[in-house]
Amino acid sequence: MSTDTTASVSTHILDTSIGRPAEGVAIRLAARGGRTADWQALGGSATDADGRCKDLPALPVGTTHVRLDFAVEQYFESHSEEKQADAQQDAPANRDSGAFFPEVAITFAVKPGEHYHVPLLLNPFGYSVYRGS
Repeated sequence: MSTDTTASVSTHILDTSIGRPAEGVAIRLAARGGRTADWQALGGSATDADGRCKDLPALPVGTTHVRLDFAVEQYFESHSEEKQADAQQDAPANRDSGAFFPEVAITFAVKPGEHYHVPLLLNPFGYSVYRGS
């Protein structure tokens, strides 16, 4: 939860290739206190059955930038039997893994006192992200 001196972050993932939440995606959280500051790894978690990650670590006071790293390659490899992307006309016949993007790293600016919900819409060949509510 955000306070007057800190921001807070939450996320969830929807696998648009199957129209369901993406369960079991590992997520790492890092923060820094300025554009030139070093990143500080804060820990991580994984998405639940609803595709949500409800237990991300709190951000330290002075955080100005946050990075979420989503380990999507492992998710697609472990769920390859559910995917029908290779059956699509224009899909590559063979891939080394279940995803074109092995990881998704999202970096964004934050302000103290605000909550940032960052949904990830994911499929094996692309993704989009936005500031949710």
